[in-house]
Amino acid sequence: MSASVKESLQLQLLEMEMLFSMFPNQGEVKLEDVNALTNIKRYLEGTREALPPKIEFVITLQIEEPKVKIDLQVTMPHSYPYVALQLFGRSSELDRHQQLLLNKGLTSYIGTFDPGELCVCAAIQWLQDNSASYFLSRKLVYEPSTQAKPVKNTFLRMWIYSHHIYQQDLRKKILDVGKRLDVTGFCMTGKPGIICVEGFKEHCEEFWHTIRYPNWKHISCKHAESVETEGNGEDLRLFHSFEELLLEAHGDYGLRNDYHMNLGQFLEFLKKHKSEHVFQILFGIESKSSDS
Repeated sequence: MSASVKESLQLQLLEMEMLFSMFPNQGEVKLEDVNALTNIKRYLEGTREALPPKIEFVITLQIEEPKVKIDLQVTMPHSYPYVALQLFGRSSELDRHQQLLLNKGLTSYIGTFDPGELCVCAAIQWLQDNSASYFLSRKLVYEPSTQAKPVKNTFLRMWIYSHHIYQQDLRKKILDVGKRLDVTGFCMTGKPGIICVEGFKEHCEEFWHTIRYPNWKHISCKHAESVETEGNGEDLRLFHSFEELLLEAHGDYGLRNDYHMNLGQFLEFLKKHKSEHVFQILFGIESKSSDS
């Protein structure tokens, strides 16, 4: 039991580190116990015997449309993410009924995650993308003549670079996550490893979050393209599915750690999918045809 709790606490520290990078300004993440993270680190290092208190904090989210604030209260049980996270969203702009509906929707969304998946960042994204309708429905109660504007979605395309992608279990994870979520794109295995994922913003960011953690360090999002849409985004997609892309390696040695993938072939692939401009962003060199 203690081993699984320690594993859970390590994952919680990773998620807190990501939250502080997302909300770097002082006071944006308010810990109930300012020593909570220090005590957990001491417990994991073995300098503290007693199980530390749970991590509890509040994040104040600025919602762009309408201009409102939501306080997201979070409690991480010791065994989270292998047990359910405790979340509650509050806003002075919501009445009790709408606040209940908001939290019901949030809880339902978080319930779709599998045990072991970190989900605070996904909960934040869900609130930023979906809370507008709860505020607008409240407004309609008091202003019947006002028609709510269609809620726009953000279609996102992320270009992700890794030093290499070789391991079979990692490649399987990337494909499984891509096909589980409503995203399209590709994963080019080998050296370097390139991933493109496109779809609604919340799905792409969930994909990015899931494949990175707990321990993929040599990976970065080099470029992102976004556009607002009121439709389903299908007309914005450059790819029809999420698939693995296998190219030849220089010297025809296959997926060897000391051989680079054929970037000429990759450039031709990008051209076919109207993405030639990304080549220079990914590699810092101007694109040239593989025939030159």
